[in-house]
Amino acid sequence: METRAILERLIAFETVSRLPNRALIDWAAALLADAGVASTLVPDASGAKANLYATIGPADRGGVMLSGHTDVVPVDGQAWTRPPFRLTEAEGRLYGRGAADMKGFVACALAAALAAARRPLATPLHLALSYDEEVGCLGVRSLIDLLARAPVRPLMCIVGEPTGMAVATGHKGKRGLRATCGGREGHSALAPMAMNALHLAADLTQAIRAIQARVAEGGARDGDYDVPYTTLHVGRIAGGASLNIVPNAAEVDFEIRHLAEDDPDALVAEIAAEAGRIVASADDPDARIAIETFMSYPGLGTAPDAGVVAFVKALTGANATIKVAYGTEGGLFAERLGLPTIVCGPGSMAQGHKPDEFVAVEQIARCDAMLAALLDRLEAGL
Repeated sequence: METRAILERLIAFETVSRLPNRALIDWAAALLADAGVASTLVPDASGAKANLYATIGPADRGGVMLSGHTDVVPVDGQAWTRPPFRLTEAEGRLYGRGAADMKGFVACALAAALAAARRPLATPLHLALSYDEEVGCLGVRSLIDLLARAPVRPLMCIVGEPTGMAVATGHKGKRGLRATCGGREGHSALAPMAMNALHLAADLTQAIRAIQARVAEGGARDGDYDVPYTTLHVGRIAGGASLNIVPNAAEVDFEIRHLAEDDPDALVAEIAAEAGRIVASADDPDARIAIETFMSYPGLGTAPDAGVVAFVKALTGANATIKVAYGTEGGLFAERLGLPTIVCGPGSMAQGHKPDEFVAVEQIARCDAMLAALLDRLEAGL
C-alpha cells in the first residue's frame, strides 16, 4: 500500500484528542499484520485509545525507531473550505486535518514498515505510534514505560513532526499551569464590599507579563529558535456568571516554554511569590490564589555532533540543523530512555492547527526517499 493511499485512510479517522484513536490503531495493526508484522498495543484505562509499537527485523538488537502521534487538534470554529476529514489534492498539496501535523509522516512510516517487511534487515526498524500528544505528550508515556522494561531498546529515534525535512536537534520544554483564584461574591452595586476573583486573575496575568518582559530582555537566549528566549503565555481566563454579581472564583491557564538554560521551577516559584504578593495586597481573608501544574514535558537538546544527527543528515542530504518552537515526545524519549533523538518530517508547522491544513506532495516524496535510504542502511547493518 503506497503512502498516499495510507494517508487517505489516516485522514479519514477523526482522531481529535478528545475522541478515541483506537479505530486508527486497529487499522494500522491489521495493515502491518497482513504484511507479517506483529504489533504490541498499549491501551489506556478505557481501552478507547492506544499506542502501537512494532519491530520489523531482528528483535534481539537495537535499531532505528520512527515515532509519530495519531491525534489531531479540533476543527471546531475554523473556516475550512475543504472537508477536514477527507483527503483532497490540489496544486501539489494534500489537504486534511493532520496532513502536516503529523499523519503525513505516520503514512510514510507505515509505508516504510510495509516495505521493510519484504527486506532482509540486518538491523531492525521500530515503529511507535502514540495518542494524546496534542494535549501534553500524555499517551506516549505508557509506551516509554514498555520500552524501559524491554531487554533491547532502539539505538536512536526519528520523531516525524513537520520540519520541512530539515534535521532538528532541539525544542523547548513546556509547563502548563492553572491558577485558581478565590474571592467572595456580592452584589455589583456593593462591589467594594466583595472580593473580586477576576481582579486577582487580572493582577496575576499582569505579573506574568512583567516576568515575560524581564526574561525577554535579560534572560538566556538561543538564536537557533525563532523566539530565542523562554516564553510565558496566558491562554485562558475564566470566571464570573453575571455582570451584576462580583465573581468569587476565576481560573487562569498559562504556560512556560523554556530553554534548556532556564529553570522552569524557578519561574514557577517566582510566579507563586507574585501570587502571594497579590493576595497580601488585597488585604481580604477570602482572597487566595493556588497554582498547580497540569501538564509538562521536557525539552530536547541533542548535541549537533551526536551520531544520530550525522546519521539522519546522511539520509536526507542535509548540511545544517535547526531547532523547532513546538514540543514533541522526543524530549521524553531522550530524558527517560537516554535515546538519541532528532526531529525530521514532511511539511511545515506553519500549516498545522489551521483550516485547510496541508502537506506538499513534494515533502511526502522527500520523506519516502529518506526512509528508503534508511531501509538500505538497516539492510546493510547500519
